[in-house]
Amino acid sequence: MLCWARACRLPRGALGPSTPSFSRVPVALSSSNGQREGKPRPLPLSYRLLDGETTLPAIVLLHGLFGSKTNFNSIAKALAQQTGRRVLTVDARNHGDSPHSPDVSYEAMCQDLQSLLPQLDLAPCALIGHSMGGKTAMLLALQRPELVERLIAVDISPVKTTGTSKFATYVAAMKSIDIPDKMPRSQARKLADKQLSHAVQDMAVRQFLLTNLVEVDGHFQWRMNLDALAEHLDEIMNFPPQQEPYSGPSLFLLGGSSHYVCPSHHPEIRRLFPGARIQTVPNANHWVHADRPQDFMAAVQSFLV
Repeated sequence: MLCWARACRLPRGALGPSTPSFSRVPVALSSSNGQREGKPRPLPLSYRLLDGETTLPAIVLLHGLFGSKTNFNSIAKALAQQTGRRVLTVDARNHGDSPHSPDVSYEAMCQDLQSLLPQLDLAPCALIGHSMGGKTAMLLALQRPELVERLIAVDISPVKTTGTSKFATYVAAMKSIDIPDKMPRSQARKLADKQLSHAVQDMAVRQFLLTNLVEVDGHFQWRMNLDALAEHLDEIMNFPPQQEPYSGPSLFLLGGSSHYVCPSHHPEIRRLFPGARIQTVPNANHWVHADRPQDFMAAVQSFLV
């Protein structure tokens, strides 16, 4: 049963209602120049936890590049109601309401989860990650398998993602946005959409990107750490080399109309995830959960049984 929900950023003292889309951008907690020495320092991620049965493995949802925990709001509620499980949605570092850092590596994002999941008593969990979140999920399963009861990677594979030069275009377009201070939010959003349209023709993509536009003291800005993301896009598109496989159950859920995962990726999927099941959702693009939510839910629920 869905009893209650909480949304917060660790430490635990900051319990409260879910943060609205237009909210304060977190202050960067690190003044590092981006050089990493030793194990990355975990950041206190913003999250939302839906309550459920504690005897069942929790479901943890990780969003993709330019996304946030709100991308999974509907899916999270449906999963909590239909499975009776606890469901956690998380903002990755440099995204949503989580802190900013010059370190955008998958090792750092995994370290954040290695800190968060035990604190919330959610390990081992059923870990579901889309795109960038899928790579984070895969790396966590490979490096800390005791934290992951089973894995679902959504339209992504453990190899370098190619053909994504549009991401650099998106970042450049967002950085070029110029909105006058004190403008009403509705007008600011329309103006930003118009300015983005010159570089981002797809209206659905623009609407997705605009969920990151926030107002701080009358000034509009992006809540993502665009500078860090732009500097490390190649690293985000890549995947850290791994040797030891993850032996737990895993599902690679692909969009039938997407080109992110190719047949040539399957051998590496099978090597690192020997128990992997590869399933395609027809008529779905890269955002499988948004394009075909009912098919996505059916696939997830079938895999969780």
